[in-house]
Amino acid sequence: MKFVDEATIEVTAGKGGNGVASFRREKFIPKGGPDGGDGGRGGSILAVADRNINTLIDYRYARLHRARGGENGRGKDQFGAAADDITLRVPVGTIIFDADTDEMLFDLTKHGQRVVLAKGGIGGLGNLHFKSSTNRTPRQFTPGEMGEQRRLRLELKVLADVGLLGMPNAGKSTLISKVSNARPKIADYPFTTLHPNLGVVRTDAERSFVIADIPGLIEGASDGAGLGHLFLRHLARTRVLLHLVDTSPPEFTEDPVAAAAQAARAIVEELRKYDEDLYNKPRWLILNKLDMLDDPDDFRARLCAELQWEGPVYSISALTGEGTQPLVYALQAALDEARAAEHVPDDDAPAEDDDAPAPDIDRRVAEDDPRFR
Repeated sequence: MKFVDEATIEVTAGKGGNGVASFRREKFIPKGGPDGGDGGRGGSILAVADRNINTLIDYRYARLHRARGGENGRGKDQFGAAADDITLRVPVGTIIFDADTDEMLFDLTKHGQRVVLAKGGIGGLGNLHFKSSTNRTPRQFTPGEMGEQRRLRLELKVLADVGLLGMPNAGKSTLISKVSNARPKIADYPFTTLHPNLGVVRTDAERSFVIADIPGLIEGASDGAGLGHLFLRHLARTRVLLHLVDTSPPEFTEDPVAAAAQAARAIVEELRKYDEDLYNKPRWLILNKLDMLDDPDDFRARLCAELQWEGPVYSISALTGEGTQPLVYALQAALDEARAAEHVPDDDAPAEDDDAPAPDIDRRVAEDDPRFR
């Protein structure tokens, strides 16, 4: 399935049904009084986060979403039926913006989280609500309210604990395929990865984390070069970034350490230009293609000195798997510590539906109004 992480849609909630002015007219019952019912509530447009969906492709082509209007009221105290709501299922991690004002409206980060995108109109009142001791034959009624209408921009930021950074062909796809259940396309040419890949890394029966691979960055990515800048947003929610450095640059390079350091600096500079928060995230240096080095320890020492690197550094071979297990367990320990500090709840626990739509209650009508049962 094609990966789509942006879409613009238009949602229109249903109009409330009109109230009606009617009078009871039966044989032998003179002056039966008003019996006009209320109109039904218009359908609302809701959005719910679903962990089983991982792309917004459905909304790239289905852009218009309209709910039905409520039924009009009728005589004999008959209230119009409320219209059914429409629920749009979106991936967990979807951010919803107002397309006209660019205001962020909702951030759906939990499975089952539900929000109201457009509220249906309240039904109008029938004339039975206007009777009084001085108004025995009311002919007043009110029309139903119009439903809300909005243009919305959906933007997906995948939820991952660890993100992979690096130049094209640095070995990101090979690493994610080695340590997780992801099976991305792997080839010996640049830009093999065309969209983000997610994989679950399981360290034991009860602990795991999600790792994300995005297309490789090149110098000038923040200005639109290459593909990686289109997907850097997917690293915004990660807790740790793994910066993969290719330790086997082209053969014509006279100084491999200087070439690797230059490539690493270019990636860091693109991060800084794109987003200061992303630039300031915890970042680990991962030296890949260990199996192609004669003296890995010497290369590591020289590169760290060249970069003046003081953070975590690991040497691995994504192809053979050498060094990946210590890296995985170190990541799990760091993530466990971060989750404990942030008091993050268990992902398997049912999400509290704080944003569930409240029932539409017209304050002018008693709470036992049949329209809202």
